[in-house]
Amino acid sequence: MADCRKKIVHLCLASFFIDNYSYQENILPRYHKIMGYDVTIIASLVSFDKNGRYILLPHEDQYCTIDGCKVLRVNYNSFFYKFNKLLRRYNSLYSLLMNERPDIIFIHGVQFLDITKVLRYKRHFPLVKLYCDNHADWINSATNFISKNILHKIVWKYCAKKLEPHVECFYGVTPLRCEFLSKMYKLPADRIRLLPMGVDDLAIPWGDRDEINLSIRSSLSISVDDFLIVTGGKIDEKKNIHMLIKAVKKLSYENIHLIIFGTIATSFKKDMEQLLHLPNVYFVGWKNSEQVMKYLLSADLAIFPGTHSVLWEQAVGLGLPSVFKYWNGMTHVDGGGNCSFLKSDNVDEIADVIEQIYLFPKAFQQMKNSALAFSANFRILLKNQ
Repeated sequence: MADCRKKIVHLCLASFFIDNYSYQENILPRYHKIMGYDVTIIASLVSFDKNGRYILLPHEDQYCTIDGCKVLRVNYNSFFYKFNKLLRRYNSLYSLLMNERPDIIFIHGVQFLDITKVLRYKRHFPLVKLYCDNHADWINSATNFISKNILHKIVWKYCAKKLEPHVECFYGVTPLRCEFLSKMYKLPADRIRLLPMGVDDLAIPWGDRDEINLSIRSSLSISVDDFLIVTGGKIDEKKNIHMLIKAVKKLSYENIHLIIFGTIATSFKKDMEQLLHLPNVYFVGWKNSEQVMKYLLSADLAIFPGTHSVLWEQAVGLGLPSVFKYWNGMTHVDGGGNCSFLKSDNVDEIADVIEQIYLFPKAFQQMKNSALAFSANFRILLKNQ
């Protein structure tokens, strides 16, 4: 156990913090608490509503998570509010750090200008240890001129470089995000390590797997012997889930079913709704982390044919055979046999991959064996941090 006198503050100020979910910002504090640390999370007001859509919480707050971690929700600085919202400058961050007196600060993302307040605290308490992770890459960030050339190449690079002499280590949560730290922010490679996201080992209901499988399939009138594919997340055009639906339709196998969970982007809703009523396709809406895990556990195969999601690592951590869209720097989920990669955004390719897996049960059994063997890599790593 860790020294219970040690205090860790997790800073979730570069993006959102969603209570009771299974993002890295949830799991790391949970395990730090289990290890015996005193844990506080200082987070922005950015969260999700009950349908999984981004919202800004109405006011600052203080409460405890179900794991016993203190959460301090802070608003953007009210002086030039819109400007501070863009650059992520907050009310009283330095005062909050002084009140909490952390021995360790884990910074989730460098992309907030109040990094200067963290460094001020570091100057006042030079023995404090700083760690920082990165969830940004060229796929989910830096996708337009302002984001890439102004925010990332100037503002967030400034924050990263200011932190560099004082941080023990920068973590990228995928190989591509390690590369982003190096190429976009010009951080030295020897200061960067891979810290892959994963599934919460303590939350996996292994003993209830058969019951979960039967319950979910029964609720949708799917036989336990039928082949069940699952996918989901925040659904937009880049996730290519519309192509997956078309691939299942093209195959027309009565025993192949597709469950989709998540929330559909408003701009893409009309296109998706035309596909969700097809035979053997079940859209179950937004689900919390516990429910998502159950849907994954009930499936034979997970398919994520578009951009990366934390669900990739969660599926691997659950030992679920998977199909992913190939992205350079995202092959850390490949354990050698547990998954396949799609090389293009193409309905025919998706259909061919599904058919090859479905029609050759012996090869699929080997895939399942490989998936189960490799799964420990995405469950144990988080416990060892």
